[in-house]
Amino acid sequence: MSTTEPKSATHTPVRRAAVIFIFVTVLIDILAFGIIIPVLPHLIEQMTGNTVSNAAWWVGVFGTVFAAVQFISSPIQGALSDRFGRRPVVLLSNLGLGLDFVLMAVAPSLWLLFVGRVISGMTAASFTTANAYIADVTPPEKRAAAFGMLGGAFGIGFIIGPALGGFLGGFDLRLPFWVAAGLALANFLYGYFILPESLPVEKRSARFEPHSASPLGSLKMLRRHREIFGLSVVMFLFYLGHYVLQTVFVLYADYRYHWGPQAVGYVLALVGACDGSVQAFLTGRLTARFGERRVMVAGLSFGVVAFAVMGFATTGWVFLIGIPLLSLWGLSGPPIQSIMTRHVAPDEQGRLQGAVTSLGSFAGIFGPYLFAQMFAFAIAPERSVHMPGVPFLLAAALVGAGAVIAARATRQESPGVTSR
Repeated sequence: MSTTEPKSATHTPVRRAAVIFIFVTVLIDILAFGIIIPVLPHLIEQMTGNTVSNAAWWVGVFGTVFAAVQFISSPIQGALSDRFGRRPVVLLSNLGLGLDFVLMAVAPSLWLLFVGRVISGMTAASFTTANAYIADVTPPEKRAAAFGMLGGAFGIGFIIGPALGGFLGGFDLRLPFWVAAGLALANFLYGYFILPESLPVEKRSARFEPHSASPLGSLKMLRRHREIFGLSVVMFLFYLGHYVLQTVFVLYADYRYHWGPQAVGYVLALVGACDGSVQAFLTGRLTARFGERRVMVAGLSFGVVAFAVMGFATTGWVFLIGIPLLSLWGLSGPPIQSIMTRHVAPDEQGRLQGAVTSLGSFAGIFGPYLFAQMFAFAIAPERSVHMPGVPFLLAAALVGAGAVIAARATRQESPGVTSR
């Protein structure tokens, strides 16, 4: 069977409520994860005897293990959705996530909190399956816009979630976990009554194949086509570059610009607002007018410029100039995903999205360590020249390499311009 989906392929008719649900599902899951971001380190610190050094070490362990678990679990979740349909995987994910947040809310010890974090990495299937769902119900020429819509949900969630979590954590460090549990369980009930299945029985995989659901097996799938393999490398570099913000931004902003927690919070909200706006309002319009390949390469180029501006910025206001440029970097993600979906069959979309999610998790295993060590090296007291912006310049180089690979891998790709 050909893995390239023809443009004339019919798509399962679904109610508008189903597409809205997928958007809401991603938004609520991001809100749930975002809510605990400001309080989880403090809860760990409390459980380790209020020792900052011990807490910092455990926070790193929690983050690395979460990424490692997602790296293993994502292709399994994708393969299960190809075999049994998207709906049961999404619903079980939301139910498991809600129950897991309850476990973390009542966890009396560090090891039980750690177990909860591992389970949350296993149950966070909605991101993988939501992308496969969108590929099921959206024509190929409109997938970039649909993936951009999901990117908008990420942006909105990361604006509201951490702010809400910080506010709730001021009353009780465990309160955000209860609220996150309520959101995930409400999502499960909403989906149980509203979400239709997007993958018909006749388009599902004939059987569940464990070898293709393993991380290495799923990554082998990315080597079938030159376009998919090249773009999978670009996606890995894309994800890796993101970790410079998650890892060193707070320390960098304090060291170079003397921004406190409040200023950092405002800047992160600005990042989320710009990114969400670009994903929700520009991606679809620009890909329809200029084509996916051009928008992809332009987006990656904006990322290179943005990270370079941030790395060389000696004052805070210059750093802020890089934020809208950074949001335009986000234009590259949806076209990459859209192009990749056109090279696999309907019964492989889940495995494709699981493999792509695994790339992000793989980047998360060692990305934070890479950028943290680079920052520490750049500002070490014994160094005669301090260059705190080096991690951002490294991110610019990684994204630049991704732009070159993307352009070369898609040279044979059709323009993908659709009529407006």
